This record gives sequence, structure tokens and C-alpha cells, in this order.
Amino acid sequence: MASSLTKDSASTPGSEKTFFGHPRGLATLFMTEMWERYSFYGMKALLPLYLIAPGGMNMSATTATAIYSVYMSMVYLLAMPGGWMADRFWGPRKTVAIGAIVVILGHITLALPSSATFFAGLGLVALGSGLLKANISAMVGHLYDGPEDPRRDGGFTLFYIGINVGAFLAPLTIGTVGENVNWHFGFALAAIGMALGLGQFMLGSRHLSAESSVVSQPATPQQRASALRNGLIWLIVAVVLYTFLGVTGNFADWALMPLTIAGLVIPVTVLVRMKRDKELTDLEQSKLSGYVWFFIVAAVFWMIYDQNGSTLSIFGEHSTTNNLLGFDFPTSWYQSLNPIFIMALAPVVASAWLWLNKRGKEPSTAVKFASSLTLIGISFLVFLIPLIDTANNGGKVSPMWLVAIYFIQTVGELCLSPVGLSVTTKMAPAKYTAQMMGVWFLAVTAGDSVTGLLTSPQLGIDLNNSGAVAVEAVIAVIAGFGIWMNRKKVKELMGSVN
Repeated sequence: MASSLTKDSASTPGSEKTFFGHPRGLATLFMTEMWERYSFYGMKALLPLYLIAPGGMNMSATTATAIYSVYMSMVYLLAMPGGWMADRFWGPRKTVAIGAIVVILGHITLALPSSATFFAGLGLVALGSGLLKANISAMVGHLYDGPEDPRRDGGFTLFYIGINVGAFLAPLTIGTVGENVNWHFGFALAAIGMALGLGQFMLGSRHLSAESSVVSQPATPQQRASALRNGLIWLIVAVVLYTFLGVTGNFADWALMPLTIAGLVIPVTVLVRMKRDKELTDLEQSKLSGYVWFFIVAAVFWMIYDQNGSTLSIFGEHSTTNNLLGFDFPTSWYQSLNPIFIMALAPVVASAWLWLNKRGKEPSTAVKFASSLTLIGISFLVFLIPLIDTANNGGKVSPMWLVAIYFIQTVGELCLSPVGLSVTTKMAPAKYTAQMMGVWFLAVTAGDSVTGLLTSPQLGIDLNNSGAVAVEAVIAVIAGFGIWMNRKKVKELMGSVN
């Protein structure tokens, strides 16, 4: 990437170097996010496989799916307090650095060959990711002269490429080392990746905006004392609860349930609190009601989509040949399909929306969301074919089935994720502008928590069989049809937002 730092040909004497015509600080944030996503997606690729492996935790597919889903939900849930810590105490720049350190410690802890340290490491990675994820995107925005800066959208596009480069490379390296050499070496490699990201972040931080160091809403001494007190109370509650579960022999069965409940209750509580806010105007209340539709759609979408790292990955391990054109590859490599499809298809989809917009035919946000649900449902209907085949006939199927499924899911993601980010900023009440992006991430938390609840020891539903996959597919398609049928109602609630 060093070669991409060039002088702007149209610059005046004495101007600074740029990163593809963007502020040089974007290179720092690009690389930091690339390495953070490298460590995160490497861990994501290894986690379910390690949990079911005889040489790993040797768990059932159902338990592995529950742990994976709760972990994913916590990563996105912790993005909200991560943003709050930056606003109140540390500022985005310091919070990102602290988050990176916590992620490194988490991966080092995962690398230790112990079940106790493994779960502690998961918690640390989730916490560090929450601190980092909530703030690094905001720092990209700080590099530009407000929302009207013409380079702003292009800057975020480059930043998004960094995310997907890291996500693409991680399974190919971390996954290969973890599966073929040693699971814990793979987790250690994720720590090295994040350490590289932190190192270049510290070296390049001088190129970041001064605004990134500002604590936007400094906590008063009373608020600091209250935060410390509440934090200690919740820590004591957690210690007492999990100690009780351990002493009574119920730890394995009930350890995930409090986190699963939190992942469901907190998103609902946040939305209800906003809806009950009497300070919002009638228009803001209407937009918020419309947004609830999108939130529910997104939760259903992510509930199914995020199983690409659990249900689909476990199927890939047990039921596909993992051989293409005579070349054998590790199961974790399937996780590289989504980022490479994203990088290939994102410009195509974006161009298609623009082409339709110029002709006055661009679908509304509701129709795009309906399309995303329909596509994610279709992907699981396609999944039924190899799933039923292996159940009835035994043997293994071609990896191209999973390639097709990931392709369909990626198209669905492009109909929902970037559109959802955009509509979130447009429909946010003025009072909650900063918080609404965190609310959007809570849809992921809610969706993954539903999966965690279904696969919990209390319910024990096996999502790796054809019956469960068929039900999920039908639910998604029906929900997609439902929002399409109500698209005019949703459009009315959205006001002038399309």
C-alpha cells in the first residue's frame, strides 16, 4: 500500500501526500481496519470448526452454533457502549487503540490450550471489537470537511475495501494454519494481525484529524462515579451468577442464556425508549415507526445470513468434498467467498441503482429490503438440495453448492446492508443522530441472539437439518413478501425519505 501514497498532481507546492486523492490519514484507518477485520474474520472462520473438532472442543453442531451466534451478537451489542466510552471518556482515537490492545489480548488468550481461557478470550475479542468498531468509522468521517465534502463517499468506499481485503485474506491464512497446523497457532496468527494493525495505527496517528482525539460529551465527575459504580455492580452480578452456575454444576447448560436474553432485550428496550420519547416531533415518530419495519427485516436477515459461519461452515466440514479441480482446500476457505463477492458485486449493484434512478425506476428502500429477505430465503431453499441429498444418500457433495449459496446471500446483503446504513442516517431523529448507527448494529445482535436461543441447551433445536433450514427459508420469503405488500404504508411513514 506504500506505493499508493502519491502526490496529488494538481496540488499546490507544499501540500501533503494523499491516499488515492484522499487525506493521508485514510491510509492509516484503511490498514487498521483491514488488520482488525483480518483478525476478526480469521477467528470467525476457525471458531465453529474448532468447537466441533475432535482435536478442539469436540462439541455438537448445535452447541457450536449457539456459542458462535452468541459471540457474534455480543460483538455488535458492544459497539454501542464502545461509542459511548469514546463520547464520554477517551475520544475515538484512544478508544480504538485500547480496543485493539484488548483484541490482541483476547487472541493471545484464545491461543492458550485451555477451555477456560478460550471462553475468556472470546469475551475479550468481543469487547475489543466493540470498542474499535464503533469509532473507527467515525474517524474516517473526521478526515473530511463535513458531509458536503465531495471526497467523503469515495473515502468510505476505500475504507470498505479495506474491510473486505482483510476478510478475504484471513481464512486463507489463519484458517489454513488453524486447520492444518494447530488451532491455537491460528488464533495466535490473528493476534499478530491485530498487532500489526495497532502498530501502524500508532505510527500513522499523526495524520488523523485532531477531532478524533476530542471527547465530544465529557462525563461530569458525577457521571464518572455513576458509570464506575454501575460497572462494578454489573461485574459483581456476573461473577456471582456464573460462580453460582459453576458451583451448582449448571454452567455448561446456562452460561449462554443471560447473554442471549441481553441480546434480545436490549435492542427492544432501546427502540421502545426512543418511541416513548415525548420530545420527538410527529414526523420523527413516524419515521421511527417506519424504521422499526426495517429493523425487524434486518434482524430476520442477519439471523439466517450469519449462519454462513456456523450452519453452512459445519455442513462444509462434514458434507462437501472440499476439492475443486483436483485441489484440496480447508473448510475455512469458504469464508473468503463473501468478501470477494462483495468486492466484485458492490460496484455492479451500486451502478444498477444509479442507472435505475436516472430513469425514475429505482426501487424504494422497502422493496430493496424485501428483495434481501427473499434472496436470503432462496439461498436456504438452494441449501436444501445438497442437505437432503447427503441425508438420503450419504457421501459428500460438490463445494459449488456452497459457492452458489454464498453468492445469493451476498447479493441479498448488498440489497440490505449499504441501504440500511444509508436509511439509518436519513431517518434518525435529530436527538438520536449519533446513536442510530448503533441501533442498526443491534439488528445483527437481535438476529444472532434468536439463533443462539434456538440452539441453546434449553431448546436444543438443530439448525443443521433440512427441516429447520426449510422453516427458516419459508419465514424469510414470507417476511419479504409481507414487507413488499406493505411497501406503500412503510413509504408513508418514511415521509420524504425514499
